[in-house]
Amino acid sequence: MERRGAEGVLITGVYGSGKSPVAAEIACLLEQRGEPYALLDLDYMGWAGTAGSDRLGEFRLMLRNLVAVALNYRQAGIRLFVLAYFARDSGEVQGVREALGLPLRAARLAGPLSGIERRLASDVTSGRQDDLRAAA
Repeated sequence: MERRGAEGVLITGVYGSGKSPVAAEIACLLEQRGEPYALLDLDYMGWAGTAGSDRLGEFRLMLRNLVAVALNYRQAGIRLFVLAYFARDSGEVQGVREALGLPLRAARLAGPLSGIERRLASDVTSGRQDDLRAAA
C-alpha cells in the first residue's frame, strides 16, 4: 500500500448534520487499511466552563488544544487526521488548518432540517436546543 504524507480532513456542518458518524466511518475505513490515524471531535477541545466564555473564546481554546494534541499524535507516528467540527465560516476552517499544521480538506455536510431535528431531539441539553434553533 502506498503511504501518503501527513494530512487531515475536516467534516463540518451544523450540529446534528451527522459529522461524528461520518468521521467515525472514515476512521473505521482507515483502520481496516492499516493506516495510522487520529479521530478528533474538536467540540470537546473547546468545551470548558471558563468565566465569560463565548464562541470566540471557546474557538481559540480549541485551537490551542488542537496544536498540542496534533503535535503529540504526529510525534507518535500519526499521519492522517479525521476532524469533526462545526466551522461557521472559511476563517474558522483556516484556523483549524493552521492549528493542525498540515494540509486540510474540508467537507460540509448538509441535510434536511427534519433529519437534524430528529438527531438533536434526543440530546436534552439546553445547548443542543439552542443549536437546533440556529440550524433552522
